[in-house]
This record gives sequence, C-alpha cells and structure tokens, in this order.
Amino acid sequence: MEHSSKAAVLITGASSGIGEATARRLAADGHRVFLGARRVARLERLAIDLAEAGGIAAFRGLDVTDATSTREFIAAAQAEFGRVDVLVNNAGVMPLSPLAALKTAEWDRMIDVNLRGVLNGIAAALPVMREQGGGHFVSIASVGAYEVSPTAAVYCATKFAVRAISEGLRQESDGTIRVSLVSPGVTESELADSITDAQAREAMKAYRAVALPASAIADAIAYAVAQPPQVDVNEIIVRPSGSAQ
Repeated sequence: MEHSSKAAVLITGASSGIGEATARRLAADGHRVFLGARRVARLERLAIDLAEAGGIAAFRGLDVTDATSTREFIAAAQAEFGRVDVLVNNAGVMPLSPLAALKTAEWDRMIDVNLRGVLNGIAAALPVMREQGGGHFVSIASVGAYEVSPTAAVYCATKFAVRAISEGLRQESDGTIRVSLVSPGVTESELADSITDAQAREAMKAYRAVALPASAIADAIAYAVAQPPQVDVNEIIVRPSGSAQ
C-alpha cells in the first residue's frame, strides 16, 4: 500500500463538515483525494479549491445507501488514480428523537446511511484492496459508539454497529488491510440540521455549546493514514477538552 504523497484516498460525505475538512487536510498532505457525496456542486467547488491550492482531487456523485452507486464510485476512483488505498467512510446523518416520537422514517434513514452506507463501502472496496495487495478503511463513528443518551438510541445503535463491523473486519484481515475507527465527540458539522424533533433539537443546542472544529477530526484521520504499513491504528476517540461526553 502506498503511504507516500501518491496515496489515493476516497472520502464519502465529502461535501461538508468532517468529510470536507478531511479532504482539505489530506490533499494538503500530498494525497490524491477522490470526493463523493450527493451534493455534486459542492464537490466540484471543493475539488477546484484543492487544485488551486496545489492538490490533486477528483469527484463523483455518490449515494452511499445505493450499492450500485457505491460500486461505481469505487470503480471511478480506481480508474482515475489506479488504486484505492484508503476509503474514509464518513457519510452520516443524525436526526435524533425520542423513541416514543415514532419517527420510523428517520430511523430507517440512519440505518441506511450510517450502517448500510459503511457496509456498501466495504463491499465495493474490499475486493479492490485485496486484489492490489493492501488498503485501509477509516470509518467515522462517534462517542455514541460507546455510550447511549436519550433521543440518540437509534443513532447510537448505528454507531455501535459500525464499531462492531470495523472490529470484525480487522480480525478477518490477513495483515494487508488496515482498519481504523475514528469516533468524534461533539464536532461542528451540519449533522444537527437534520433534527426535526423539537426536544432533541433544543438539547443539541446545549450539547454543542462546546464543539470541536471539523479539522480536529481530520487531523486524527491524517494521523491514522500516515502510519507505516505495519502500524494499524484501530480506534481514536476525539472529544473537546472538558467535555463530559
């Protein structure tokens, strides 16, 4: 696996927040980045920004809930850069609500994006990585992968699942596939914008009073990616200092 400036890094959910910050950091580090998200216009603007700053970037529209879209994204990146060295499974949604609110469509959306999206990424990229002799999955979970709080039961369930899948993938690896789980505490992003439940939205305002910049998570991802092939950084939890959660 290439760990030089020529590594090909694919990022889902790259149009904003942690995904965008990660693209900027890794491109600045010299990696070639391939950006995926539903909002293609944002990806195009980001790719132009990165190129103007001296980076190498390409993009493709991506719906991680769609297995075909994900396979086409991986194939396009491989065609563009010749390799798929790192897949950053970052796309996520967080429409929090109490279970009693019965927002079942929002439950389904979290399962589809946060969980099925990661599985689709693994299913599409793992054969490519095995064929080329190495690769690295970096999945973005949450402190919600370790603890549960009111209004976040389904969200946390999806993140617990991503943690379990990452650990299973690590154990099944033959040493050529690295697996990292990066779990942010409260971080500046658009995630909270999807909260439709009034109670959960008010609670989130207080929770987000102290928030990390997305660049802090990008730095953690860059650390995991930059390690030599024999070093597999499995779990990183990044919280705001002084945060209880």
